[in-house]
This record gives sequence, C-alpha cells and structure tokens, in this order.
Amino acid sequence: MERETQFIGQSAAFQDAVERASQAAALDRPVLVIGERGTGKELIAERLHRLSARWDKPYLIMNCAAMPETLIESELFGHEAGAFTGAARSRAGRFEEADGGTLFLDELATMSMAAQERLLRAVEYGEVTRVGSSRPIRVDVRIVAATNEHLPALVEENRFRADLLDRLSFEVITLPPLRAREGDIEVLATYFGQRMAAVLGWEEWPGFGPRALAQMEGHDWPGNVRELRNVIERAIYRWPDPARPVDALSFDPFASPWQPAHRPRQKEGAAPASAPAPSPAAPAAPPFGPVSDLRAAVDSYERQILADTMARCRYNQKVAAEALGLSYDQIRHALKKHGLNQ
Repeated sequence: MERETQFIGQSAAFQDAVERASQAAALDRPVLVIGERGTGKELIAERLHRLSARWDKPYLIMNCAAMPETLIESELFGHEAGAFTGAARSRAGRFEEADGGTLFLDELATMSMAAQERLLRAVEYGEVTRVGSSRPIRVDVRIVAATNEHLPALVEENRFRADLLDRLSFEVITLPPLRAREGDIEVLATYFGQRMAAVLGWEEWPGFGPRALAQMEGHDWPGNVRELRNVIERAIYRWPDPARPVDALSFDPFASPWQPAHRPRQKEGAAPASAPAPSPAAPAAPPFGPVSDLRAAVDSYERQILADTMARCRYNQKVAAEALGLSYDQIRHALKKHGLNQ
C-alpha cells in the first residue's frame, strides 16, 4: 500500500503539534521531533521540509539506528578512497547530498559520542570533513532530528552531548501518543477501514460494530497510529461478511492455539535448566470494574471469549472448540446461546 502522508486527527493535542510544525517550517533552524514509535515523527519532519523555503531542494532521511557505529560517520560525512578497508572510491556523505535542503536524522539518540562530536561541528559551523580527509567542505543543510528518548535525561547520564542538544533544540515538537488524542481513534480507524475495504472491492463501507468500537477505546495502543492501522486492516480482510459492521478485532497477530513455546537461548557454558511442569494458561482478566450482576457479568465475559476465539480461528467452529477445550456440540450450544452462530 502507498506511503501514508496525510495528517488525520481532530484532537487539540494533535492539531497543536501540527500547527507548531507549520510555524517552525519557515524558520531555517534545527528542530527536534519527539514521540513514541508510530506517532508520525517522519511525517512531521517531511512537513517541516515541504513548508520551508527549501521545499524544492533535496530531502534526505537517515535512520541512525540502522547504521553500524563503524559506518555512521562515513554515511553522514562521506569518505575518501582508502580511508578504511573496502573504501575503494571516494563517496559523498548525506550532508553533501542534502546540500541546500533538509537532512532528517531519525533515531538520533542511538548515535555514538564520536559521531555526535562531528555532527556538532557540522551544525555549528556548516562544515563537514570526509573520513580520511583533512579538508573541510562547506554545506548548507537544515537538520531535523527525531527520537523517542528523553534527551535531557541522556545528557545527565553522559550518553548525549549537552552542547549538541543545545544546538538542535531551537524548537522541540513533542507528538502526543494515540491514547491521548481524544476522539481520534475512531476517526483514524474509519479512514483505514474505508481504504482497506476499497482495496478488497467491498461495495460500501459497513462501519464498525459497538464491540469493536469499545475494544478500540479500551486498548492502550503502545504502537500508536502504526499499530492501529495494522489492527484495522487485519480486521477488515478477515471479516467474513462485508454487509455487516466489522465487530471483531485481533490485537495480537501472533495469537494462536498452535503458537510454539518460547525457549530462551541457553548461555554458553550454562547448565541446562530443567523444564518446568506445564500449567494451564490463566484467562485474561475481565475488562470490567465492580460487578453488581454476577450472572450478567459472567455471560458477558463468556461471550467476549467466544467472539475473540472465533475471530482468531477464522470462524472455524471445530478449531475454536479445540482452542477452548470444548466439544463441537458444546461450542455450537455456546455460540447459539450468545447469538454468535450467524
């Protein structure tokens, strides 16, 4: 599916962050974008570039976490032929390639202290020196950097340079997590759902059922918008009846009655541990508070377990019965009792 570049959301917290990015775009100053994974840091960085006077110049992205420490300086600043083993030819770094434009440094906090020191000089003086060279090269690059770390705390732990943080933090845009964006979960879910329904060729969008909406609002969304998109698109393509509102979500794509047991890797030289006796899996805690009607609460929880298991087992009653330790007749009776045997 195509890369998502739209800003979708109506909450005040989200709109404030987007507005701050729009205001900062016109200023030729460094910007730090802070936020949890999946909150849209790269979209904000691209907005800062597209709304700036550099919009028609290069926009380069570098994921600092994806680069080995031994190569990150070469990637950023370039190298001369023979500077290290394997450097057969001279190569320009990202700073030279982004000259006149914007360089987006994602996962900034993973940079080594040595690379931070060289980055500091590039930011402060507009000069870079290729690895293996002593001749500085003038560059005109705007830096936008992103991280999910609290950089002032890393400074106190001597894991990030205070002087580099001072130069990069002209403006700091902190993106709110999805759980703090009031009203945006359903808006985003509908957007992703409609798109996926169109991909699958559904004639019309049936919307979400009340149970799915309640599940969305009750989930913490640690993966934020990226996780929401995966959950919604997975629910749409698994839903068996396009004419009915989608009313089953699967938050864990790895959930399966046949999931292999995780075996921690044995350390070299360590004595093999004896395998613990298998114990039945404890049921998840019911998603409700104080109970005033026990029978109704038990029925509600039983219905939820059945619906979750049926969705996870692709609505195959035989497989779901095996997953729950029931006979085929028992699960048919339970599904009929709770109106889930459509």
